[in-house]
Amino acid sequence: MSQRAAGPRLSDRQRLSWLRLIRTPNVGPATFRDLINRFGSAETALEMLPELMISGGARKIVRIPSIAEAEAEVETARRAGARFVGIGEADYPPLMKSMDHPPPLLAVKGEGAVFR
Repeated sequence: MSQRAAGPRLSDRQRLSWLRLIRTPNVGPATFRDLINRFGSAETALEMLPELMISGGARKIVRIPSIAEAEAEVETARRAGARFVGIGEADYPPLMKSMDHPPPLLAVKGEGAVFR
C-alpha cells in the first residue's frame, strides 16, 4: 500500500483542469505557468483560452481536451496503478521542481515517498 505525503492537494476538479490545460496543443510547462499566473486557475484559463487565441491573432482555435477525455486519461492511469501528481503537491519530486520549466503534472506509479 502506498503512503501519500501530507500537504496541499489538488482537488479532483483542479487535477482534471490541469490535465486538460497541459494537454491543449501549444501549451507546455512555461505557457501553463503563465496562464495560471494570469488567470488564477486552470479552469479560468481554459475558459479564456479561445478568446486569448483570437486576440493573439490565431487563425484557428485549437481543440481543448474535454472533461470526459481527461477523466478517461485519469482512469487509464489508475488502472495501470498510476496517478497524476501536480507541482506543489507533496509527492511531486523535489528535483523536478528545480528545473527551469518543470511539468505541472506527472503520472506517478508506485510509492511517492521514493521522490522525497
